[in-house]
Amino acid sequence: MKDLVLPPGWTAIAFDSIGSTNDEALRRAEAGAPEGTVITARQQQGGRGRRGRSWSSPPGNAYSSTIVRPDCAPERAAQLGFATALAVSDAALARLPLDRQVRLKWPNDVLVDGAKIAGILLESSIGGDGRVAHVVIGTGINVAAAPSAGAAGYAAASLHDLGDTREAPAVLQAYLGALAARLAQWRDGFAGTRADWLARAAWLGDTVAVSQGDERIEGRFVGLDADGALLLQPASGPVRRIVSGEVFRPLA
Repeated sequence: MKDLVLPPGWTAIAFDSIGSTNDEALRRAEAGAPEGTVITARQQQGGRGRRGRSWSSPPGNAYSSTIVRPDCAPERAAQLGFATALAVSDAALARLPLDRQVRLKWPNDVLVDGAKIAGILLESSIGGDGRVAHVVIGTGINVAAAPSAGAAGYAAASLHDLGDTREAPAVLQAYLGALAARLAQWRDGFAGTRADWLARAAWLGDTVAVSQGDERIEGRFVGLDADGALLLQPASGPVRRIVSGEVFRPLA
């Protein structure tokens, strides 16, 4: 990864193997590392995803964690998941065959032909003033390998499976360039990020189910609100605003 061409002002610190790029980035962020510091690794021994799930991290894929210092309220920082998903999809669309369908599943999954190609994990620190001091944006992009459906609990695919012949350094470089552009867009306000995300949204207008712990809600996915909450129209009653949960297709 030492030959990566990075966005202006960004720096990369590369590891052959590491427990977790997010852990290393969080440690460096707490020590004052600037925005644009990127931790990369050829493989992770302790990669993790949302809700404490493990993330399979064999060699051949693109693993990175980027420090961002947004100086904003926590609710606004959560929108960075949409910007990151767009950046991953931008990088994938650059070289995937034109007949592949790239869609974004709320809040930050990237699907190609219905299979997940990346994991995104945002971890943040709140300062004494209640604003976000830093966010670490962790991504693992399935370039050469993907976890089995049984191990992952969902369909997953690698970019190589889907017809993209690039190796991990090229995919990582494309993603980081796209991430810098998407961060600049987000800083101008969420409207542009929201519109671009909705243009690639999976299941927009369709009936979906949302799992929130022991509660399951079904309704038609009608959009995002101005903050990024999912808007769900149940069969009866008003539109519901969903700020957390797992979205999936209900079984027939």
